[in-house]
Amino acid sequence: MKREIVYFGNYFNDFFATLTIQEKQKVLYVLEMLITQNRISSKFITHIREGVFQLRIEYGSNIYRIFFVFDLGNIVVLFNGFQKKTQKTPKNEIDRALKIKKEYDEYKQQVAQRK
Repeated sequence: MKREIVYFGNYFNDFFATLTIQEKQKVLYVLEMLITQNRISSKFITHIREGVFQLRIEYGSNIYRIFFVFDLGNIVVLFNGFQKKTQKTPKNEIDRALKIKKEYDEYKQQVAQRK
């Protein structure tokens, strides 16, 4: 199975622009696994709630999270990302991802109505 990566809004790109070259390479490596691997270890992906997942990336002593949803089976829609600095994923980051998911769902509904 090969998945397709889609970016919703500028959320992911804004996050990605803040990373160093080495951090970007690590993010791209994990995204490539998401694209090409049928099964991915829970070390890299966990379900948060309401269909939102987080991609977990470590580089050196830094930990990053990227929120996303699966759409139509083989499409991965990336939302926001952030550097994790606490033991648990911050509630405000989860709330932000859920808000972006709602925006995405509304956008899809508008597109479907135009057809």
